[in-house]
Amino acid sequence: MGHIKSFLNESRQELKRVNWPRKEETTRYTIFVIVLSVGLAAFLGILDYMFLQILQHVIL
Repeated sequence: MGHIKSFLNESRQELKRVNWPRKEETTRYTIFVIVLSVGLAAFLGILDYMFLQILQHVIL
């Protein structure tokens, strides 16, 4: 039981030392990830469509 209490105390101390990002940084990073994800999904969707068209021309 002492090991668990020690672990929890050390974890709490470590979390106090973490340099948490400000709200503005978090918002900016979140928007960046969303835009990057949508852009990558669109790019892969376009590639998928192009390969599908090529395959349909080859098969037919």
